[in-house]
Amino acid sequence: MSLDNAMPQLSQARLFPVDVIGLGVGNSAGEELHLAAAAQAALGAADWVIGSARQLALVAPWLPEQRARLLPKIPELLAQLEGMPDKRVVVLASGDPLYYGIGRCLIAHFGVDALRFHAGISSIQAACHRLALSLQNLDVLSLHGRSVSVLRRYLRAGASLMILTDKHSHPRQLAQLCVECGFSQARISVCENLGYPQEVISHWTVSELLVEGGKQNREFAALHVSVIHAGVGGGVLPVFPGIADAQFFTDGASGQGMLTKREVRLNILSLMQVQASDVVWDIGAGCGGVAVELARWGGGAQVYAVESHAQRLVCLQQNRGYFGVPDRLHIIAGRAPAALAELPSANKVFIGGSGGELTQILQYVWSRIPVGGCVVVSAVTETSQQLLRSFEQQLVAGQYCSEALQIAVSRRGELAGEPCFRPLLPVYLYRFEKTAARSEVIDNV
Repeated sequence: MSLDNAMPQLSQARLFPVDVIGLGVGNSAGEELHLAAAAQAALGAADWVIGSARQLALVAPWLPEQRARLLPKIPELLAQLEGMPDKRVVVLASGDPLYYGIGRCLIAHFGVDALRFHAGISSIQAACHRLALSLQNLDVLSLHGRSVSVLRRYLRAGASLMILTDKHSHPRQLAQLCVECGFSQARISVCENLGYPQEVISHWTVSELLVEGGKQNREFAALHVSVIHAGVGGGVLPVFPGIADAQFFTDGASGQGMLTKREVRLNILSLMQVQASDVVWDIGAGCGGVAVELARWGGGAQVYAVESHAQRLVCLQQNRGYFGVPDRLHIIAGRAPAALAELPSANKVFIGGSGGELTQILQYVWSRIPVGGCVVVSAVTETSQQLLRSFEQQLVAGQYCSEALQIAVSRRGELAGEPCFRPLLPVYLYRFEKTAARSEVIDNV
């Protein structure tokens, strides 16, 4: 195969690809920046070089005069690049542009053919070498622009976490969250100003960071990464699907209120088979039992929980933060189907409550889900079951598939001081999957 055939074809919008150069961390503190020949050539030929003041200073030896531009906010940067289709442009990035960097955003906007990447050593790699840690044995998490409560999803016994932080997730905030999650014996290593003369590596226990009047007064540099070693014991949050009812905030007594019980939730998870690329609606989300499990174990699926009851909305908010899913669980205050109109189209839907509008909700949801999408509905009353059977009878034969099951659970209790099993109300689960493009509800008017 010729070299021409191997090279990607540039998009019609750009005469030259945008060179994205990662400025790597040096191998030791204060070491001079080194750039590969291709990156140096891109800088030398550039009409414009865009980066932060710190980045522009680092590449000054290769930077053409009067060709530097300060890096603006992302929307403005994209607009600037669109306005220079015939210019040779370099965008400077930190470390590896394609690992928690600007590369992903640029690819999404311009496509791979309009870009050329030059990797540098990331702060993550440098921190691993400073601390003699194997990267494959770490979970890497970015908290830039994200709630620190996301960390709750990753903290578990034996975990080692590399954290890219911002001003809301400095070591003291990380230490406080470790304590809240049951890891008061955790250790935190902080790597500041990696590759600069001011580089500092320090190691802390959680208590050292939090004790009043002690080392917590230490200020950390803005440029730093942290590593949390959770330790082998502790932990109060679940590590596997099937969260205990009593762990949720509810609008009733502990484990009670408007909450789908654990045994039913596990069956719902099995029927829905949520994965990272899914968009999920949870209609009538109650206090969030199903929504939280879908978001926590769904690998990045985006879950939209629709609820109208004020107290349950409060519980939803509390559970979203407590279980560490603020970036995956979106709370919608309103009633279906009206509240669904402005939501991104879902490919998987759970209906746990309908407010007496089950038929209308089913028809609307079925019109919005794509082929391959599914709807799972829980029902307790005979009226709801009749409506579900009626809905299925109206579907076009051969363009859907369905299944249904009854879940009858008895839990151990006491009767007259003796152990016994008390039955819960049976719950019926119906699952409908759209299998053909023209699947629709027959007009029975």
